[in-house]
Amino acid sequence: MSASPPPLPLEDNLREYALGLGFDAVGIADPDAVAGAGLRLDRYLELGRHGEMGWMADKADRRRHPKALWPDVRSVMMLGLNYGPAQNPLQQLDWRQKGTLSVYARNKDYHDLIKGRLRQLARWVVDKHKAQVKLFVDTAPVMEKPLAEAAGLGWQGKHTNLVSPDYGSWLFLGALFTSLDLSPDHSPGDHCGSCRRCLDICPTKAFPAPYQLDARRCISYLTIEYKGHIAREFRKAMGNRIYGCDDCLAVCPWNKFAQKTKDVAFFPRTELAAPDLADLADLDDADFRAVFAGSPIKRTGRDRFVRNVMIALGNSADPTLLPVIEARLHDESPLVRAMAVWAVHQLATPDRLASLRAQHLPTETDPAVIAEWAGEADKAGQNQILAKALETRS
Repeated sequence: MSASPPPLPLEDNLREYALGLGFDAVGIADPDAVAGAGLRLDRYLELGRHGEMGWMADKADRRRHPKALWPDVRSVMMLGLNYGPAQNPLQQLDWRQKGTLSVYARNKDYHDLIKGRLRQLARWVVDKHKAQVKLFVDTAPVMEKPLAEAAGLGWQGKHTNLVSPDYGSWLFLGALFTSLDLSPDHSPGDHCGSCRRCLDICPTKAFPAPYQLDARRCISYLTIEYKGHIAREFRKAMGNRIYGCDDCLAVCPWNKFAQKTKDVAFFPRTELAAPDLADLADLDDADFRAVFAGSPIKRTGRDRFVRNVMIALGNSADPTLLPVIEARLHDESPLVRAMAVWAVHQLATPDRLASLRAQHLPTETDPAVIAEWAGEADKAGQNQILAKALETRS
């Protein structure tokens, strides 16, 4: 009678179970291994590079170290889910009548999927190993990327994102804090070498130096997090990107090892793979909520999203789309109206532009929209437009 195989070491047992739940990458980190990341965070915040993401500063004291978030944590399991696309998203940047959405946002919200699997893992760890656990997916003040590096899942590249030797740029991350005392894995070290493709491809020059990101210049931040009027200097560079930007991820040479995701929840929905800008421009709030139900795009809100669509339409170089833009010149949202005015300036003939200005400017009340009507005129023309607008309101 053959003897039973010896039990797996605890770390291997945990890893095997997590992989069985559908995670693609699993590693263990020592909470103290990321102490240096807190110093980088402090410098980032001091320079104001987080922009309007006030939650980063508000919870910085809890973000600096895992034990500040939960004093009882002894080990951190880092879990990765592959969301690799079937084709390089850079190919879509030339489809100017179509909108480009970041790969991660073309189907269901990954937070929900990862959280569901993390809960299964957490229940098993509690039941099987009688340990305390806490789980986190992106929204909590956890430094996922430094922890993922410490857990051996990859390294933070020059674009500040995680680079996996097995999955390239395309890993979603989740964390399971546990009271178990586990042997940590080891960082693979930095393998970017002299490559700077991710830095050089950035359309808005958002990287002041390797391993440094200024979110205020990042298209992902501008199209998702930023609530105001996008500065003129960034609009042309945005192209047809209407939610996020994958350029620095997609150009990484380590993507030669990337694999298309097997998770159907991450397969792009047909209507979001390459959506028509004209269709998106017509979305009202109810339509927006219906189209993006269950999607991470929903949290951005209709007004900011259509603001982005207006910029993409202005970059389309297709005058036949002018009627779509003109319909938004009377939109209830100043964010949308302002970018519709800018888009009209990009595509309309001088005569058409003058006619639209004469039609809409006299009744416009928002200063930012008024400024957009004047934005493409010469200096004397700007002064005349603004003076006349102010005169009608006095």
